[in-house]
Amino acid sequence: MAVKKSGASRRKASARICHAGKAPADRLGGKGRALQVLMHDFPIPGWFALIPAAGGNTGKPVVPDLKAALKRLDGGKGPYAVRSSALDEDGSAHSFAGQLESHLNVAPDNVAAAVESVWASTREQRAQSYRQLRGLDGETELPTVLVQRMVPAEWAGVAFSADPVSGRRDRVVVSGLDGLGEALVSGERSGETVVFSGTDLQGSPVQATPDLKMPLSVARAAAEFAIKSEHLTGRPQDIEWAWAEGQLWLLQSRPVTTLTNLPDPDGAPVLWDNSNIAESYSGVTTPMTFSFARYVYSGVYREFCRLLRVPDAVIRDGHEAFDNLLGLVRGRIYYNLLNWYRCLAMLPGFKFNGPLMEKMMGVDEALPDELMAQLQLPAFGRWRRWSDLLRLLSSLAAMGFRLFRLPRDIRRFHVRLDKALAADTVSLQRQRPDQLVAHYRDLERQLLSRWDAPLVNDFFAMIFHGLLEKLCERWLPNAAEQQLHNELLAGDTAIISTEPATRVTALADQARSLPALIKALRQNSVPAIRAMLESHPEFSAEVTAYLQRFGDRCVEELKLESRTLNEDPLPLFRAIGTRAAAPERTDTSDPGALRKQAEQAVAKHLRGKPLRRWLFQRVLGQARARVRERENLRFERTRLFGRVRQILLELGKRLYALDRLDAPEDVFYLELNEVLGFIEGHATSTDLKGLAALRKAEFAAYREGPAPADRFMTRGAVHVGHTYERAIPDGDEDMTADLSGTGCCAGVVSGPVRVVTDPREATLEPGEILVAERTDPGWILLLSAATGVIVEHGSLLSHAAIVTRELGVPSVVAVPGATRLLVTGEWVELNGATGAIRRLAEDESATDNTQEEPAATAEEQA
Repeated sequence: MAVKKSGASRRKASARICHAGKAPADRLGGKGRALQVLMHDFPIPGWFALIPAAGGNTGKPVVPDLKAALKRLDGGKGPYAVRSSALDEDGSAHSFAGQLESHLNVAPDNVAAAVESVWASTREQRAQSYRQLRGLDGETELPTVLVQRMVPAEWAGVAFSADPVSGRRDRVVVSGLDGLGEALVSGERSGETVVFSGTDLQGSPVQATPDLKMPLSVARAAAEFAIKSEHLTGRPQDIEWAWAEGQLWLLQSRPVTTLTNLPDPDGAPVLWDNSNIAESYSGVTTPMTFSFARYVYSGVYREFCRLLRVPDAVIRDGHEAFDNLLGLVRGRIYYNLLNWYRCLAMLPGFKFNGPLMEKMMGVDEALPDELMAQLQLPAFGRWRRWSDLLRLLSSLAAMGFRLFRLPRDIRRFHVRLDKALAADTVSLQRQRPDQLVAHYRDLERQLLSRWDAPLVNDFFAMIFHGLLEKLCERWLPNAAEQQLHNELLAGDTAIISTEPATRVTALADQARSLPALIKALRQNSVPAIRAMLESHPEFSAEVTAYLQRFGDRCVEELKLESRTLNEDPLPLFRAIGTRAAAPERTDTSDPGALRKQAEQAVAKHLRGKPLRRWLFQRVLGQARARVRERENLRFERTRLFGRVRQILLELGKRLYALDRLDAPEDVFYLELNEVLGFIEGHATSTDLKGLAALRKAEFAAYREGPAPADRFMTRGAVHVGHTYERAIPDGDEDMTADLSGTGCCAGVVSGPVRVVTDPREATLEPGEILVAERTDPGWILLLSAATGVIVEHGSLLSHAAIVTRELGVPSVVAVPGATRLLVTGEWVELNGATGAIRRLAEDESATDNTQEEPAATAEEQA
């Protein structure tokens, strides 16, 4: 390309010439740095760099005398390539491809003008727009310019050591054409393409342009250059090459920038699902909560397998699965489903247990065939058939023994838990950091590593609940439509999760005749309310008893960072005051009556069939006991997590006092072993304040950014290139169609819906149907105040299903997209038996179904 001659060489130079190998790396820019690093390992045409004076970004630059430099390069014969090499060009994040001027086949007399043209291009609109789109500073120093000897290319092109389009890291892509490669880079000609396997460059190409004219030997040499450049630079490379003078020349090398946003399609697949765990850990959590939950899940499920006599060798071989049952994606906790199935496959009866586990976890879809094929049942020596049979018999015997001992084990677990938590919590406030850590380690020994009874009970709840449903479907006509197996489990007054609602109602009844107290409970601050309670000692004693019993309960109670009622009782005071001011409810169904009717139906259908009736009663009794204990043992878990939170918060206070944290609550932005290790002496970083600050900023961005789907698949590195969208895209949603899910509590109700995303800020009018993405025990008073309940996620064994059954509130769970498809104020008819949710037209809805009493916020109700 011809460039007008310049007289700049007669002016005083404002740039200096540095020949290859002698230029300062910090001023060379992306292209220049790469050539300087690789010049001893590749044949590279001779070059030098023109480096403008630092800060020279104003005025017209002056080009130094080039004659001597060109003569030293190739005797001054030319032609030459003149290219930009900006400081942030050809980096791992920004390529600047085509944004700055480049000139090829420049005659010696035109080199100075070409250099000026490159510098001038930095101020052109395209370069400035590129910088703005990339979030880069609009003002920049003039770039270094490279002057390189042109080689008479017979073939030229580009090569990528990884596929920049698909993201496959095991593919090498070579594109080329006859003559100069500029036409290929600019898009004037399409050229020819050859794709090699990155692990076998000498083999046949895996893909090639039909009727390929480019010699395979040239393409293979370019592929080898790309791989070698990647090994030397440590990153996949995009190189420009030329075949000339009987050899391959490397013209430039830069990182493949697109790979940072592409997952590797050949990477190992992982399916993530938050169906049931989001009931305990919804939304963004903190590093402390995740590290603690991951540790607990890993330890307790190992112990569970030992209890069922899974061989130690199998447990050891499965350590990777146990350690990775949970994952954290954009600050949210997910099940790694493949690892859950791997653990389940260690137990006998996998084909039977798998679907039951899916129901218990609320998983909507089974494991895809691609992932199911990766499950390998462990082999046990040469005589596999006999060893498998013996193992099955051994596990069945262990299961029977555990079931027989389970009531005793549960009683002993409660005793052990009470003993471990017997320490006066006030004393924690005066303990040294090492004493607090010792208390935590004691909880680990006594409880966290011996969480046997809850685990075994959950397993049998899954088994017997599934058996009960199967027996109802097989032996009782129309049982599935009537949800008989559900109604048979209703009316259990011994479930502790309903007790908070009962106690708050009783407290509200006590306060109902005291208008001043009601007003204070609904409007005043905690200190003012406590002062007023001194005038009502009986009421105050009941409040104290409630906090002693349920003070660790709150919304998102298993998140260690959540403030409990013991720390902030205001939600309790608001709930009592609101309930006292509202009229008493009479619209809930009687779960005891539902249970009695279901029992009568069973007796009718099994009359004259004593064996079936005996077996059915045994299964029903176990299902009731196991579901009841499942919910009650969850409360014990809440107590333990509450104590762990107290310990960690006290450690945060000690670290704050030592100026190791900016605030005591920052301890939740550290991981468990980082805090314990700091006290015990095995921490790898002691800058706790810096770690916490870094994570606070990162997790704040997660809260503001997009949330991943409830179920999605990743390949390879989980945090590289994935959008975390649903693995199987949803179809077109009809925003006006009726919905359906799993019925949990029978009853047909109609009313306006109230979509609630945060129970602490919601309002609930009398007669409204609560719609939520998911719930946890902290929603209990909202659940009890609702006319009906619709939940996007969950199963028949989820907290929402169990509690609404016991409260007699018609409910449906597992309703996909409920919070997105239903709008607050819209009227629906909910059938808690069939799971059907019918949208009502205006003429079907009541014209006035509300009362004048002001609505309660969820903070007031919870």
